[in-house]
Amino acid sequence: ACHHEDSGLLHAVSLRLGYLPGVPFVSCRASDYENFSCSWTSSVETFLPTRYITTYRTALLKAAGAGGLEAQRGRGHVEQWRLSREEAVGSKGIGGRRVEGEESCWGAASLHLCCCFKPDPPEGLVVEPIPLAPRRLHVSWKYPSSWPKEPHFQLRFRLQYRPIIHRSWSVVETVNLSEVITDAFAGLEHVVQVSAKDFLDAGNWSEWSAEARATPVRDPATMASEETTTNASLESLAEEPSQAPNPEPINRSDPLEKMAILVSLGIFAFFILAAVLVITILIW
Repeated sequence: ACHHEDSGLLHAVSLRLGYLPGVPFVSCRASDYENFSCSWTSSVETFLPTRYITTYRTALLKAAGAGGLEAQRGRGHVEQWRLSREEAVGSKGIGGRRVEGEESCWGAASLHLCCCFKPDPPEGLVVEPIPLAPRRLHVSWKYPSSWPKEPHFQLRFRLQYRPIIHRSWSVVETVNLSEVITDAFAGLEHVVQVSAKDFLDAGNWSEWSAEARATPVRDPATMASEETTTNASLESLAEEPSQAPNPEPINRSDPLEKMAILVSLGIFAFFILAAVLVITILIW
């Protein structure tokens, strides 16, 4: 700031202090063969306004600025691009430059679309019990809505399921849009999820879909057995006579107890008789 001799303000400039920019960290993900998104974060917190310039190029476009973007963005921004069918088969080079004043840094990621490929989770997961099949569940789902609806772009699927009272999952892989679980526990609620991956094993598995739950029907034989047992118990209770009070006095004596008393009296009489005989002999 500049001041006049009488302390009056002539001119002032506000300064913002911070650090030089660092190289951005760039990562990319593709949800199908035509669309991919990239995100980046700064390696240094500069505390200054930041401007990002993002560009990409394909194997068919050699110019470094092909498809370039320039924007004022915040930290951790995500940019999305859509490629033509011809571009989608080539390798990609993704660049992100961070510009602040006269200083700039480049962060780049060279990749093939198949390497960062990760489809969205399958949708419309439905789990239903199968009548008269106590250990079976029918599971169906749909392709993710972001996936191109063309016959040469296929997915394969991974199904995981478990009873809700268990912690370990059973896993089944299939190329179909439905599957029958054949080893479910009758009468127990099961939780089911499904994920997807490129049919040719490119890229990574998708995240698991939202959970769906269902309970297999109970075993008819077990239900019939339980019903028979219950009916028999009710019939036995109905036929059993009521316990009416008996007016006669209850004889609580025990034959063994009587025998023990008689034996004790006999022994006592024997000792008395022996004592009398001893006294008689001594007197004589």
